[in-house]
Amino acid sequence: MSNKYSPIKGSLFLDKYSGDESDDLVQLITPDAGGELDESSVPDELPILPVRNTVLFPGVVLPITVGRQKSIRLVKEAYKKERLVGVIAQKKDTSEEPSFDEIYKTGTLAKIIKMLVLPDGNTTIIIQGKQRFAITENVQEDPYLKAKVRLIKEKFPSKESKETKALVTSLKDAATKIIELNPEIPQEAQVALDNIESTPFLTHFLSSNINADVADKQKLLEIDDGIRRATLLLKYMLKDIQMLEIKQEIHQKVHTDIDQQQRDYYLRQQIKVLQDELGQESPDQEVEALRLRGEGKKWPDRVAKHFNKELDKVLRMNPMAAEYPVALSYAELLVELPWEDYSKDNFDLKRARKVLDKDHHGLEKVKERILEYLAVLKLKQDMKAPILCLYGPPGVGKTSLGKSVAKALGREYVRMSLGGVHDEAEIRGHRKTYVGAMPGKIVQNIKKAGTSNPVFILDEIDKVSSDFRGDPSSALLEVLDPEQNDSFQDNYLEVEYDLSKVLFIATANSLDTIQPALRDRMEIIEVTGYTLEEKVQISKKHLIPKQKNDNGVPAKELQITDEAVAAIVEGYTRESGVRSLERQIGKVVRYAAKSIAMEQEYHKKVQPQHLKEILGAEIFDNEEYQEHESAGVVTGLAWTQFGGEILFVESSLSRGKGKLTLSGKLGDVMKESAMAALSYLRANAEEIGIDHRLFDKYDLHVHVPAGAVPKDGPSAGITMLTSMASAFTQRKVRNRLAMTGEITLRGKVLPVGGIKEKLLAAKRAGITDLILCYKNRKDIEEINERYLKGLNIHYVDYAAEVLEFALLPDKVKGAKKLEVEDVKKD
Repeated sequence: MSNKYSPIKGSLFLDKYSGDESDDLVQLITPDAGGELDESSVPDELPILPVRNTVLFPGVVLPITVGRQKSIRLVKEAYKKERLVGVIAQKKDTSEEPSFDEIYKTGTLAKIIKMLVLPDGNTTIIIQGKQRFAITENVQEDPYLKAKVRLIKEKFPSKESKETKALVTSLKDAATKIIELNPEIPQEAQVALDNIESTPFLTHFLSSNINADVADKQKLLEIDDGIRRATLLLKYMLKDIQMLEIKQEIHQKVHTDIDQQQRDYYLRQQIKVLQDELGQESPDQEVEALRLRGEGKKWPDRVAKHFNKELDKVLRMNPMAAEYPVALSYAELLVELPWEDYSKDNFDLKRARKVLDKDHHGLEKVKERILEYLAVLKLKQDMKAPILCLYGPPGVGKTSLGKSVAKALGREYVRMSLGGVHDEAEIRGHRKTYVGAMPGKIVQNIKKAGTSNPVFILDEIDKVSSDFRGDPSSALLEVLDPEQNDSFQDNYLEVEYDLSKVLFIATANSLDTIQPALRDRMEIIEVTGYTLEEKVQISKKHLIPKQKNDNGVPAKELQITDEAVAAIVEGYTRESGVRSLERQIGKVVRYAAKSIAMEQEYHKKVQPQHLKEILGAEIFDNEEYQEHESAGVVTGLAWTQFGGEILFVESSLSRGKGKLTLSGKLGDVMKESAMAALSYLRANAEEIGIDHRLFDKYDLHVHVPAGAVPKDGPSAGITMLTSMASAFTQRKVRNRLAMTGEITLRGKVLPVGGIKEKLLAAKRAGITDLILCYKNRKDIEEINERYLKGLNIHYVDYAAEVLEFALLPDKVKGAKKLEVEDVKKD
């Protein structure tokens, strides 16, 4: 059975019922609309007709197509008798045989005005709502639903108040607005609306026709109070008005956009004709111009084929389409990239050596590696470029070295900073489907260079980070692998690009944060800090002339002596590189510039004694050896990122129970070195000349001055051992002696790093004797002999050798008398 009633969405008065018929019916307004029945004329038991997709209100005439067998039987029997049926909405329109649980409890008593039997077997009835009712008792479900009901009288005010009149006026105004906004409602509906005078019927009529769900209409039907029902109805109608206004606004906007597109199309067609007449370039001519550029381009056949395919695709596009400029930009990128364009290398090795020496003082390892590369390239004429990684402290010239290498080779120079890069797309690019897509920085810089074999600096490769957007260091694996980068795949480019001829030079301050797989692909070249002498030469050749030029000071108007530069290095900077040194030199030059501009007297030849006046008091104290007569004070050597330094280790004994105290903000490794030294001392006390009972009777305190500065590492092992041994034996430590080396429990001395920086620090401090591990001899051999002048280096393998040389036979002045109580004998 099918009895459906589906109002047209957005329509107020014109509704369509759908069953097997599709005729449009206009609801009728009858003279007795809204009139209530006499309860005596209503039978006690009323047949119940479930309907779906609609709610019948009193006074409203409604056509319903009946198709279910139960409902057809109900309608035919009722039509023969009083023609009265109870019409109730179903809760779910999918129920084919609804029970009492599947229908609402409140409905409308209706009278069948007419019944029509259609040829297909369905029956159409026209009914009019009379009065609301509520089911009080379920009587039967077969052959159709029947129930006892209670009629519900309407509760509208008998005398209309101001509030009621205002409410009625609002309802009519809202209905009029809906008729204006909805073109599907015929204008005759306004006439019908004006002829309704009964407030109850107006409410029922509008409730039946509003664009609302069955549940909302049922809620209106169940409200007894007429004013409350009308108020809720007005709320639904105002909501409907808002939806219609939005719909109309969207319709007007879309219509306007379509008109604008048509207008633009005609204008563009006219422009195209005018361009042809004037001989100007049209979009098609622009594409053909790109094709001509591609024909003269030196690139692989696969790229040429892909390029022409992309141009054919552009020609098929509407120039107004959003994809057109994207596709055109992509084709332009393809033709602008230097696919097989290579700059010619300059194989004059002597000239290359001069260029490197002129631009950078020192850095011998790097220069030798570049010359080796040039030599092999000259002999072989074709080779894959190596991936070099310059590793060292800040300010030593790692980045600027790239420019010198490019100048020496005669290649283009490009630089990409990787510091803080955390998006993989920065390396590989975005796919073209994304809005604002671009190629990665690798391809962008190759395009910028104009050749496929530039010197490419990957700056700060150790500072690459990763997040939810990917891991850029993993994307660099392909770029920096000589076996893979001949077919580098950029997401935007879509075709492979050959990077094997690019000379990549990466720079890093630390190797610890570089991904192991990435580090394995690079040839690591350590760039150590500069010595004092090297800094003086760098200042004379590069920094001072540069600062004079930058600040507009003529060369003859200012002279900074070598002694003054050395004083700046020692008193105002503490670094491995020369950045801070350049800033301090800049201050001196600006001092001269200010004096020249103001026509004041100034020191044209800057000497060390003038620095306090120009730069202020010295920032750093000179690291000089301090004479000491106390036992337990030994000079050690340390490495920092600013270069080498000397440090003092002090040991002191006090009466106690053998407790060891360490101070001076020492790291875990340094603390373990102190414990290892003490354990060796206790184990070998007799050989060293220490009464073993002293270890249990005296507390040992080891302190490393400059307590606010963190210190760590194993290289102070033999220094701590010597300090402890001196404290327990009260023997003198050899004057002007410094040492560095790791110690093991069995007394083996192990090699340590940073030897060059430590040796230079020792020389600056006035040290004459140095103790090193024998295995550190290879590091000394790499240092220029002039830096070793005045230093006596003593190589050792065991701790006993250290103590034998470091401790003198004589005791210190005012030596403590360490006493041990005798053990009482029975």
